[in-house]
Formats: sequence, C-alpha cells, structure tokens
Amino acid sequence: MANMFATMSVVGVRREPVSRRERPAKPALSRRGIVDTAVQIMRAEGLEKVTMRRLAQELDTGPASLYVYVANTAELHAAVLDALLGEVDLSGGKGDKDSEGDKDSEGGKGGNDWRGQLRTVMTSYTLVLFEHPQLARSALVARPSGENYLRLVERILDLLSRSGAGREQVAWGVDKLLQDATATAAEQATRERDPHSEDDWSAAVGVLHAVDETTHPAISAHIPHLVSGTAEDRMRWSFDVLVNGITATPVPGQAR
Repeated sequence: MANMFATMSVVGVRREPVSRRERPAKPALSRRGIVDTAVQIMRAEGLEKVTMRRLAQELDTGPASLYVYVANTAELHAAVLDALLGEVDLSGGKGDKDSEGDKDSEGGKGGNDWRGQLRTVMTSYTLVLFEHPQLARSALVARPSGENYLRLVERILDLLSRSGAGREQVAWGVDKLLQDATATAAEQATRERDPHSEDDWSAAVGVLHAVDETTHPAISAHIPHLVSGTAEDRMRWSFDVLVNGITATPVPGQAR
C-alpha cells in the first residue's frame, strides 16, 4: 500500500505536456505587416535598427521567411519611406500666393493657385523627411514604388501641368523637384544630428567674412548675402527658381 501511494505521489507531480495546438497562433506574415513593424522599429529605435535580422526577431520568425516578401534591406527602407509618404499633405490647402511668380504663366491653365498648392505639397514632403532624419538620407538613393509614392507623383504632375508647360518639361520637373526637396531634408537632417554643426557653420561664416577683397573680390562683394536669409526663405526661393526654370526651359529635343 505504501508503495502504491508513493507511486501515486510521483505521478501526481508529473507535469502534463502542453499541446502546441493550445498555443495562440502567430499572425500570418504579410508585406504590409512587415513594413508596419519596420516603421514601428524606426520610430522607436532609428532607421539603422531596421534590419532583416531585427525585424525577424520582432516578428518571431527567421530572416529567411522575410525575403519572400522583401528582397533586401534597401527594398525594406524604400517600403518604409513609401509608408511615411502617406503623411504628406497632397491637398495643397488653399495654396500660397504671397510670393512673386504665383500668377499663371502666359498660356497657363487650371487657375492661378497651382503654384501655391504645389509649394504646399513639396513643403509637406520636405517636412515629413525632416521628422525622420535618417530616412531623409536614405531617400536620396531609395526608390519607393508603393501607392503613396504614386499618389505623390500623380499630384505633382497634375499641379505642374497646370502651368501650361509641355509634358516633357513637367515629367522631368517632377524628378527635379523631389530631388531638390530630398537633398534639402537630408542636409538639414545631417546638421541637426551633428553636435558640432553650429560651430562648423559659424566658423565657415567667419572665414567668408574675413576674406581679403584683393584676393577674393567676388566673395567680398557678395557678403553678407552669401549667408543671409532664413531657411524658410531660401526654400521658398529655391522652389520658385526650380518651377520657373522647369516651366520655361524646354528639354533637349523638345519643340519650342
């Protein structure tokens, strides 16, 4: 009898195995789920942490499983950029008619607010990149191809075409506008992350002011204008320079 109780005691403390069927199933992988998780990691830890290995860890899977949906890290970063492009204000609001050149060019069409609306869209795009400094630098080489990118390009084409410029100019102009805005955001992002950027800028300005007009007459003649103006003023001026040039300059081989 004692032996039977001893046996029952041993059996009583034996742990019952847990069936795998009782465990909650992991959500199925999808490209959208992968990208959404990558965006969360970027917001919390920075773009440098958005790697296939880190993503696999977060999704409780192996890196090899992710390559079915995303070819490599570069494609992943491009997808993250496209996701964030959904934050760009494509409405253009009521436009911005405060600066020179906002009126339609001769032969223009579609109302006189296309330039102001386009400026608002491009400013919103730039500010989205400002909020994500590392992504701004990545955007110089990333090639998004998702729906948000297509909406952005569609909107820029639509607004720029209202200038009356030819289709070739409008098509090439989209690339130039996005390139300039992306480079501006990347440069600003780099400065903001560099603790020595303000000192470096002050030193560079000091050098320009200290030049000898006999050896550097052009620099001397253009000080202080070389370093004048706010960042916002320069962005507005750059936009007008680009748009004026795009709409007035035929592409090579285009009939004038």
